[in-house]
Amino acid sequence: MSASEGFQEFLKDQLAGFGPVAIRRMFGGAGVYADDVMLGLIADDTLYLKVDGTTVPAFEAEGMRAFTYTAKGGKPISMSYWEVLPRLLEDPDELAEWARTAYAIACVAKKPARKKTSRKRKS
Repeated sequence: MSASEGFQEFLKDQLAGFGPVAIRRMFGGAGVYADDVMLGLIADDTLYLKVDGTTVPAFEAEGMRAFTYTAKGGKPISMSYWEVLPRLLEDPDELAEWARTAYAIACVAKKPARKKTSRKRKS
């Protein structure tokens, strides 16, 4: 799983219509972030966007697939990120629309930080 510097720069340029994104290395690939919300990931120089039940059919209709990795023990694990259609990488305006949808989904899915509660000791 890799995310070359060239591909990262290309994506930043292509996503300019969406807004500024940060790309952070993780697990051999990279996460694509806007406002500290991960809306996509990069693996093997392929962009995957965050999906939910409402957007999966659009990706399926285009023949795209979910990001999958092999866990310990050889079990394949699918994540809620789906491969971006190759034509979107050449159409920044449409890519920005899909990125906005992925961002909205990621914002809903993002769990709020847990509040630390003080525990009273029993005497």
